[in-house]
Amino acid sequence: METRKVQRLGPSTLAMTLPAEWAGEYDVEKGDEVSIRLGGKGTLTVLPEAAHKEGTEVVITTDGLEADAVERAIIAQYVLGRRVIHVESGEEATLPSNHINAVYNAETQLMGLGVVEETPARITIRCSVDPEDFTLDNLLERLASTGKTMRNEAVRSLAHQNPDLAQRALNRERQANKIFVLLLRLLFTSYQNPNLARSVGLDDSFPLIGYRSVAKNLELTADNAEDIAETALSAEGHALNVETETMRRIREYTEEVDQLTELAVEAAVERDYETAIEVKTLFNDIESREQEILADLPEMQNEQLLQIREVLVSLDETANYAVRNAEIATNLALDEESDHITIQ
Repeated sequence: METRKVQRLGPSTLAMTLPAEWAGEYDVEKGDEVSIRLGGKGTLTVLPEAAHKEGTEVVITTDGLEADAVERAIIAQYVLGRRVIHVESGEEATLPSNHINAVYNAETQLMGLGVVEETPARITIRCSVDPEDFTLDNLLERLASTGKTMRNEAVRSLAHQNPDLAQRALNRERQANKIFVLLLRLLFTSYQNPNLARSVGLDDSFPLIGYRSVAKNLELTADNAEDIAETALSAEGHALNVETETMRRIREYTEEVDQLTELAVEAAVERDYETAIEVKTLFNDIESREQEILADLPEMQNEQLLQIREVLVSLDETANYAVRNAEIATNLALDEESDHITIQ
């Protein structure tokens, strides 16, 4: 860590020099203005004028890249906060059709992204997302809600032998992924530019790492719901080979998992220690639910047993993700002063 000596310039003014390497990198010269932001825990952030510029542009040259690599590159640049992405052929006269398809495939996966210009050799896509239109807390809640809807549609599909509900759940997976990738974009840009942290609902950038983990856990719970929906579509008659009472227990287990997931997200966004502890307590009550239901099943064919187990494992994994989120919420909550914590 580099240290700087503070000097007095007047009766009430203290000053220190800026590192020459930093000033050179951001073209900061004598007479330029920089922004100063007071953060939590005694931090002081100095931002060059470049930090206030709206987004950046990037060029992806596709020569030598497979179509899926082009698609991944576009998604990566979106996550990194690029405002304008140019995809061009480089030495080739025109973009090949598979690269063009990759651009449009990426566009359908990303919120606020659209093609604004297209020539035979170059496609330009622009992100219209404004960070001030969202808060991280709201997006986490939306992602949790989408996963819950998928989960309930998938389980109801099994209970009512309704493949349309399962397909509806699968169709929502793309929306869940869009929310998750948008969360990543806002997290990355807030880390790069602390001024944006306040725009997305944070007083400082400290919680960003925790929010990244919570978002990933919620994205994985949507994947769990997708697994249940696929089981419903592949099962004979789109139903599990269980009695009505067992199906009732599975639906009750689903409701308990829903409660855990909602409380864990609430604990994270509210920095609520008591709610986080409640999640862990409720989890202890249902921790063995999967094994209890499996133990009460009668003898059946292995394929049918495997389908039941796949549903229960997906619910169990979702409950465990909720506990992980509660643990993150505990860390966030205990970093702030309360009746129990005094930070000196």
